[in-house]
Amino acid sequence: MEDEEMERKVQQYLHRKGFRLTELALQEERNRLSTTSLSDVSLSRPDNDPARYYDGYNKLRSWAYNSLDQYKHELLRVLYPAFIHCFMDLVSEGHTLEARQFFLKFREDHELMHSRDLQKLEGTLSPLHLEEMDLARSLRENKFRIKLCEYSYELLLQYLQKTQALVMLGIINERIIFEVSAGQPSLISDDADVVALVGTSKDLAKQINQKEVHWGLLEDSVEERMEKALSDSDRAEAESKDADAEDNNKKKSSEGGKQGGPLNKKLKKDKLVGATGKNTKSETSMISAAPRVKPGLTLPATPVEVEQSILEDLRNRAQLNNLALPSVSFYTFLNTHNGLNCSSISNDGSLIVGGFSDSSVKVWDMAKIGQPAKTSSSQGENGSSQDERLSSTSEGKRPYTLFQGHSGPVYSAAFSPFGDFLLSSSSDSTIRLWSTKLNANLVCYKGHNYPVWDVQFSPVGHYFASASHDRTARIWSMDKIQPLRIMAGHLADVDCVQWHVNCNYIATGSSDKTVRLWDVQTGECIRMFIGHRSMVLSLAMSPDGRYMASGDEDGTIMMWDLSTGRCVSPLAGHNSCVWSLAFSCEGALLASGSADCTVKLWDVASSTKALKMDDTKAGSTNRLRLLKALPTKSTPVYNLRFSRRNLLFASGALSL
Repeated sequence: MEDEEMERKVQQYLHRKGFRLTELALQEERNRLSTTSLSDVSLSRPDNDPARYYDGYNKLRSWAYNSLDQYKHELLRVLYPAFIHCFMDLVSEGHTLEARQFFLKFREDHELMHSRDLQKLEGTLSPLHLEEMDLARSLRENKFRIKLCEYSYELLLQYLQKTQALVMLGIINERIIFEVSAGQPSLISDDADVVALVGTSKDLAKQINQKEVHWGLLEDSVEERMEKALSDSDRAEAESKDADAEDNNKKKSSEGGKQGGPLNKKLKKDKLVGATGKNTKSETSMISAAPRVKPGLTLPATPVEVEQSILEDLRNRAQLNNLALPSVSFYTFLNTHNGLNCSSISNDGSLIVGGFSDSSVKVWDMAKIGQPAKTSSSQGENGSSQDERLSSTSEGKRPYTLFQGHSGPVYSAAFSPFGDFLLSSSSDSTIRLWSTKLNANLVCYKGHNYPVWDVQFSPVGHYFASASHDRTARIWSMDKIQPLRIMAGHLADVDCVQWHVNCNYIATGSSDKTVRLWDVQTGECIRMFIGHRSMVLSLAMSPDGRYMASGDEDGTIMMWDLSTGRCVSPLAGHNSCVWSLAFSCEGALLASGSADCTVKLWDVASSTKALKMDDTKAGSTNRLRLLKALPTKSTPVYNLRFSRRNLLFASGALSL
């Protein structure tokens, strides 16, 4: 009381003498000291009553939902971190029953955006669980970063000061970092990454994404040489045709006189059509404009017969765009009894493989479908004849080739670029290399410690990459039984892997909701893509190497610019998991296959063209335009592949 009386008398003296500035300085100092003491009280939380969390969160929730519509969607972002930390604080203080009731009461508010995290946290019933669970540790050790406009931030501060909500003030002060921006609030459609964990994601991504990426195509690649040879032969053929047509025209004009007029017009028209056709072809191709880079790996030589096959495919390639859509050939597996885990199609569509829960791998040759079947062979790891006798006596003639050797469900299978080899990966933590010519198991690669979810050949063959439950991706060579590189850094399972077209990088998608790009030479992560809200299940690289598409468990498809590391077109593509993505050969279209039993075709060329025009505008995004949705009756789409001739192959198992 004496201090207060002294302060009052000092203030009266200053006021009487006219020392206005000194009086204001004294008042500001008193306000600062009172605010500091209030924050100290709020952070100490002496009260152990569990009801204070329920009351504090419920009042904050009611206030946010009753805010002005213009600012409501920004203020609602605060609720998820507050909800999570109220729940974990209740668990850590031993209020298990109250924590359970609190979780069930308010989980519906966050089910749409954070369902996977809520499923993991639902079983947290003791402080020990919080220490053991990776997600809970990550949430406790890192802060949330939330983007708000200046006015929304002021509204939140006013609410916390007026209501003196000490519990919420403590949580927000300890667990949230606000990024306050001047101007109008952000759009609801831009909410993809406005709430994110600091430390494990955003800060690390900013550091990683500053590294340089050489996204171009390989120098003097097979396809480039073939395209040059093809264009030269086409040019020579066109010139010879023009010369022949001119000679014929001269003869007929000298003989027929008046008949020469229509012939000249027809000749000009043919030239015009040919010119426009060539222009269209050059406009639709993004590949010719891509820069060339040197290979980081020693690439295998391409056999002459393979080059001839590629040349023939390029000669007969259909040019696709938003008006010329591809033909689709869909392979449906029947009577799988929910045993089919994966499928893959060879580049030319002649072979299709299925990986099954009974540890078997089966390969169908499309040329032999419908023909009288010979007794098919079954090859084990050591080529045992017992398996072969068993297959012929128990099941008779088969329309497929059976490969046996794995000791657990097969989760992934992939053909080499030329179809002569096949890779399969399994829950037995191994990868097996099979020969489709010899129908034999050649190598068993052991290196992962847990199930291998995905395996993919490089675009040139010989090298392949694998993704595993052990949170690593690994790069292998066919002639070595140990991995060449181990890519470690993901915080959860690595669910899918994809090679870059120049073979210098691989991309991985993970259950930690991120996509990473790795340098094959150094094994270093050089890009980290953040934006997905659930596990990433599929990846695809554009033919020019600049863009990458990723699909997740919620049905969202995102297209990323590898050079900048930012998302250029986020969209809700499907109603369920996106299991497969594929770019057309010239990069104009993107095909997506989903568990919602549809194949969808997206216009990539228009989106990327608009993006290049808007490169100067930071943060600009373009939505991919849906060109066509192709529904199946009841067949989830497991795999998609464009052939070199731009025919789209798809496969799936009929589910009734």
